Amino acid sequence: MCLAIPMRIIKKQGAKAQVEAGGLQYEVDLSLLPEAEINDYVLVHAGFAIQIMDRKEADKTLALFKELNDLEC
Repeated sequence: MCLAIPMRIIKKQGAKAQVEAGGLQYEVDLSLLPEAEINDYVLVHAGFAIQIMDRKEADKTLALFKELNDLEC
């Protein structure tokens, strides 16, 4: 299964960006989205930002991930 996570760009330098979600930060490659800017939400998969997302959609998706995480098996 492949999973892409919505994350917010907090720093950008060339084709690299520092992104954040849920208190975690990662460095990702922006080669596929050179137009992405600081505070944009991007869908991150395998270290690459692959799509710019609307903030509302990103928030909904992150809420669903949190809900899944909170489920007890």
